[in-house]
Amino acid sequence: MHIKFSMRTVKAIAVLCTILLIAIIHLANPNFFPHLFALLSHGDIRETADYIQSFGPWAILFSFLLTLFVNAIGFPPAIIFSTANTLIFGILPGIFLSCVAETVGVTVSFLLLRYFFRDAAVKVIQKHKTLANLDKYSGKRGFVVMLIARMVPYFPSVLLNAIGALSALSLRDYVISSFIGKFPSTGIEAIIGHDTITQQEDPTRMIVVIIIAILLIAGAWWYEKKAAQSAEEADGQPEEGSR
Repeated sequence: MHIKFSMRTVKAIAVLCTILLIAIIHLANPNFFPHLFALLSHGDIRETADYIQSFGPWAILFSFLLTLFVNAIGFPPAIIFSTANTLIFGILPGIFLSCVAETVGVTVSFLLLRYFFRDAAVKVIQKHKTLANLDKYSGKRGFVVMLIARMVPYFPSVLLNAIGALSALSLRDYVISSFIGKFPSTGIEAIIGHDTITQQEDPTRMIVVIIIAILLIAGAWWYEKKAAQSAEEADGQPEEGSR
């Protein structure tokens, strides 16, 4: 009973803090939320980039928080903001900013789903047979499953957040696999979007992103292999009481 009460208290505090934050933002700028919701509903990349740039020296922070927010809720598609970031800050800086912000966003979603909305996450997975199969497999090779799934361009991020939250995947492995997995997918999406809008085409940029992605994937493979080896060695050691 004490545990339930504590969890309810934490949830109540989280809700109150969220309401308080929204109220403060609204009082400071009453037009902020209407403008932001209109922007999100339109999905116009150039309009989004112009709006982010209007914050001047705070543009990078606002872009980070905005990208984080949309990845946490899973709407609208992240490609809008990753492309806008490349238009504002440049290709590689824009991709890096987007990857970091998106990773923080899906981590927030992961924590919320795992500790606050677990029942809702279960329902999301049960409605998708493929996701249910991935969830079963993720118990043993969760890091690899999440890494590969994050690499798929245009795949709904919110579904992977639900799988990660219900799996046995640790927070550390979830963050690492999400960041590395997001780099190739975000990079490819952002470059295609950037070149489509600016009507430019430079294969060198795509090659650089692919090379960096390969290096990150190789590092992730080495990390997962070492972690699995360490786990096997730990399981094979006898307990002190049995010596």
